[in-house]
Amino acid sequence: MQQHDTTNREHDHVFDGGNAAGERGTRAVAWLTALMMVVEIVAGWWYNSMALLADGFHMSSHALAIGLSAFAYAAARRYAVDTRFAFGTWKVEILGGFASAVLLMAVVALMVFGSVERLIAPQPIHYPEAMIVAAVGLIVNVVSALILGHAHHDDRHHAHDADGHRHHDLNLKSAYVHVIADAATSVLAIAALAGGWLFGWSWLDPVMGLVGAVLVAVWARRLLADTGKVLLDREMDHPVVDEIREAVAANAQPGQTRIVDLHVWRVGRASYSCALSLVTGDPTLTADQVRQWLAVHDEIVHSTIEVNRG
Repeated sequence: MQQHDTTNREHDHVFDGGNAAGERGTRAVAWLTALMMVVEIVAGWWYNSMALLADGFHMSSHALAIGLSAFAYAAARRYAVDTRFAFGTWKVEILGGFASAVLLMAVVALMVFGSVERLIAPQPIHYPEAMIVAAVGLIVNVVSALILGHAHHDDRHHAHDADGHRHHDLNLKSAYVHVIADAATSVLAIAALAGGWLFGWSWLDPVMGLVGAVLVAVWARRLLADTGKVLLDREMDHPVVDEIREAVAANAQPGQTRIVDLHVWRVGRASYSCALSLVTGDPTLTADQVRQWLAVHDEIVHSTIEVNRG
């Protein structure tokens, strides 16, 4: 049997360099959030504040979700060269972001249930103490947002592909959404407690819990859509698909070659893989030629080309 040298055709499947700054940031914020979670839940129960309890339980899911984001970074990095992952491990990060969004929706359900319960059966609230704890929670949220914002700043030079299309780190974004949602509910809790303390509006506490639930639901829905799109490989409306078609049309002999099957999916934040099947009347056309046509688009990092004579 004739042996062929395949050295120049072999390659790894590491299509995304990861986000070291994001991993460090999410790990630090996870520990900070877990600590504040314990303080708020205990204080909310002790001072009988639904808004504070909602913020604390809500923060517990954030601690879990942000910890999950940090774990996803570590897992993607650890298994980056594991050959069992056909197209690399970047989607581990996306899976972490998706799980975080699901947890946010669970928090929404808990917030709605608790707030409605307190509207039906109001309980006395220790306003001054609860406000102090809510204010400390807000400070923790702001510090966490600054940590993750710094991580995003350090990594933003990776966020655009060769054609200028912006690609967010959805795992980092999920952690950031959790922190911002927490900050928003802390602000609402402070406002509710202040209204109840100064004007006797005890109903404001659970109402603000409901408002917070709506805000969190909106953010979670958007994150679910963004991460779900990647996990389901819904990329055929991305501009890179048109770029592939244009590259073939511009280089092939007119009327001789057409695309009969095309699949494009993302394997990194700004990296795409494609499987392309052509029918051609050009007897000289090869898969390597087509690959060269696509090479002008740096975001296409892996391609499988099939050329059929017809």
